[in-house]
Amino acid sequence: MFSIIQAAGWPIWPLVACSILALALVIERFISLKTAKVAPPKLLDEALAVSRTSVPAPDVVRQLEQNSALGEVLASGFRALNSDPRCSEVDLRATMENTGRAVAHRLERYLSALATIASAAPLLGLLGTVIGMIEIFGSQSAAGGATGGNPAQLAHGISVALYNTAFGLIVAIPALIFWRYFRVRVDDYLLTLELSAERFVRHLNSIRGK
Repeated sequence: MFSIIQAAGWPIWPLVACSILALALVIERFISLKTAKVAPPKLLDEALAVSRTSVPAPDVVRQLEQNSALGEVLASGFRALNSDPRCSEVDLRATMENTGRAVAHRLERYLSALATIASAAPLLGLLGTVIGMIEIFGSQSAAGGATGGNPAQLAHGISVALYNTAFGLIVAIPALIFWRYFRVRVDDYLLTLELSAERFVRHLNSIRGK
């Protein structure tokens, strides 16, 4: 593999950097987008149970906030009522929506970078191939003169130049697959957060009236 990279020339090194960056982003997103860190299945029911009659104590709210992304959204509703028990439903929703936007931004972090790698890698590979072909035909013309160049050397040079295109596709295809996978995963999480927040707002309004 290293000999192929060396033979492909300097244009392949940006692709190597893209492959390393893409791998790091995929690993980071797998760790950050675990269900336990974003939306634990039973967390909403637990938050509803602990606030059945009133808003829980600040230490419970702090623990909920540190639990997960969903916990952070739910905790923002508790904090809004703690700071102003008479706050309107509009203000309560606005507070939780603002927290939800911040959470959504974190969930979507690095996805645009992964999409950029998936789009740019084939172009970088094609650029490397074009540069390699220019160098090959230039050297063949200079060396061959009127009699022409060595066909075997020319064929080898073309195969080496095409390594750039192949490597670009090798980087781009997995990056595109993982970007799409994480995009769908984040959209599912955002829907879960939105539905949970809506149910939680109705619950907070009910306990506020008691």
